[in-house]
Amino acid sequence: MEAPNTQPKPRRHFKMPSAFTILFFIIIAVAILTWLIPAGQYSTDKAGNIIAHTYRTVKANPQGIWDVMMAPVNGMVGEGKTEGAIPVSLFILVIGGFLGVVNKTKALDDGIGTVVRKYKGREKALIPVLMILFALGGSTYGMAEETIAFYPLLIPVMIGVGFDSLVAISIALVGTQVGCLASTVNPFATGVASQTLHISMGDGLMPRFILLILVVGVSIWYTYHYASKIEKDPTKSLLYNQRDEDRKRFTIPSGEENIQMTGRQKAVLWLFGLTFVLMIAGLVPWDTINSKWTIFNNFTKWLTNVPFLGNLVGHDIVPLGSWYFSEITMLFLFMSIVVMFVYHMKESDFIDAFMGGMADFLSVAIIVAVARGIQVVMNDGMITDTVLHWGELGLKGLSQSVFIILTYIFYIPMSFLIPSTSGLAAATMGIIGPMGKFAGVAGSTVVTAYQAASGWVNLITPTSGVVMGALAIAHVNISTWWKWIAKLMVILFVLTCVFLGILAVL
Repeated sequence: MEAPNTQPKPRRHFKMPSAFTILFFIIIAVAILTWLIPAGQYSTDKAGNIIAHTYRTVKANPQGIWDVMMAPVNGMVGEGKTEGAIPVSLFILVIGGFLGVVNKTKALDDGIGTVVRKYKGREKALIPVLMILFALGGSTYGMAEETIAFYPLLIPVMIGVGFDSLVAISIALVGTQVGCLASTVNPFATGVASQTLHISMGDGLMPRFILLILVVGVSIWYTYHYASKIEKDPTKSLLYNQRDEDRKRFTIPSGEENIQMTGRQKAVLWLFGLTFVLMIAGLVPWDTINSKWTIFNNFTKWLTNVPFLGNLVGHDIVPLGSWYFSEITMLFLFMSIVVMFVYHMKESDFIDAFMGGMADFLSVAIIVAVARGIQVVMNDGMITDTVLHWGELGLKGLSQSVFIILTYIFYIPMSFLIPSTSGLAAATMGIIGPMGKFAGVAGSTVVTAYQAASGWVNLITPTSGVVMGALAIAHVNISTWWKWIAKLMVILFVLTCVFLGILAVL
């Protein structure tokens, strides 16, 4: 007789489903709602904007299994009532290719390494310098996963000069995520949300830049203050009990100090920065800010009228300040090719790097389409305007400041539910944006509230591979990280609420 198996069965731990699964279940749930929620419609003006107080009920159009399965497809290619996600998805893929080519040169990695070595002996001064650099990366192109490569360099340096690994984590993780919190032209947050609302990424750029300065400044102060405290008294470190173990565990890689940036890598860094400067210049509507700021329009008109040169450049060139997704997609494609020639990269290496970079962002591009499928089902089921109508009724008597703060709070749990920033924007912005119009809040302010909540959540969420990866490398428990960052989270939350409340009424 066999002995009975007395070994306890392994516990099944709950695993958060992927963003694709969550979004698809939401599509199914919304399809069910089309059978329950009354169908309705608003009147629109010639530009397609909803006219308030014109809601009326219409014949129901409940969505079935076919409609659910077609939703992601129509979300990508578009159909009568919903614009497709192809422009933004293609942009995401091309910027992924651009980053793949730049990363192939190791210009970014060696650039950060050079800064670290330059400040040897003045490591505390690295805190503001590196946090600003990482914040710029988060604010402009959603830098996140790329920080994983820097922890093995930063942690030994910070521990070696008397700090701890929490300081190193904060420099990269907090730096990038407060940058994402105040994204200026982040294509995965600002870009997707703005495209959903049919506004330019340049709309609201200056307020977001001010918010970036505020949150980065607060984060630098918080990290610097903690570093100074444990420098004076190591027992104040939240990791003091593993201090000796960390000193043995982390050693600065040998030969790291001998690495020097080449002239080609420096040129790539300049091109990398120039690309984002051109992107911002192309997106900011200069002549609408000031009717006299027509230098780019005048220059483009002059250029296209120059004999031969106008034909060579192309008569359809769009002046800076009037760019949208097609133009900035072209910019990143062109600059990828420029980087290839400047770095003297082989054609085969360039193609591999570009396609590899696109592959890294393929899931993000598809998430946008799947999320857009939610809007497809709502629009085809004729319940979008009904939900907006309920929002219009609920917003009566609600001030602009209260609405935008409630929007910010709404996006905090939604960011936990849908951890993909682009997926969250595509799934919800089509509803929240028009509600903002009813409350008298600009679409760009709604975008700012959404991405501020997403960036805030990404500092602490255990569903983030970036957070968990950083903590794993540093051998830090997530509860310790939460304890360390708790006060900063409260400060950022209050600061953002006050900023949004003031911005909404300006």
